[in-house]
Amino acid sequence: MEKRELKVEEKKGIPLQDLLLTAVLLAAGAVLKFFVGQFVNFFGMKPNFIIAMYCMIIVLLRPKIWYSIIVGLLAGAICQFFPGTVGLNFASELAGALCMGLLIMIPAKNRPVEIVLAAVSTFLSTIVSGGLFTVLLFVFIKSDPSAMAAYVPIVLGTATLNAIIVALLYVPLMKATKRPFVCDKYATAEAAEEVVEE
Repeated sequence: MEKRELKVEEKKGIPLQDLLLTAVLLAAGAVLKFFVGQFVNFFGMKPNFIIAMYCMIIVLLRPKIWYSIIVGLLAGAICQFFPGTVGLNFASELAGALCMGLLIMIPAKNRPVEIVLAAVSTFLSTIVSGGLFTVLLFVFIKSDPSAMAAYVPIVLGTATLNAIIVALLYVPLMKATKRPFVCDKYATAEAAEEVVEE
């Protein structure tokens, strides 16, 4: 039997609901960082809600790389309203968001794996963001590089807490926004290919 090709029309641009979701989650991250971040502390380590939320945005929307970069820059801009070294967050959050945008391309075969991948991607993206911020901070303040080791457990702790936040919120937010799980889309695509080949 002759093979037929399935053509999927790809929509250009970003849907309004995705822009709204981006705005809401980034705002939520800022509010949580300002109010809750002051009190949530585990042995000196606390989550970075802004990083967790932009990772959540990227893993929910699965956007093009350019949109992940924009999300990172917006997160960096929001960070300027909090105490810290001005400007460094633009570079660190851009790097973290770019890392997340690349990691979400890894396919998941089932929902548990998809949730784990979302958490692991958040963990690695937070390490990239926090690591770059720490390096840039030491470069700008010209501090002793040996003191950088003290920041390692802080970055790792923050990355772990961010990963837990994303893992816990992933399924509820996917259902709340009525988005299909990535593994389900892969399964549907594979089934469609099998039907076409018959």
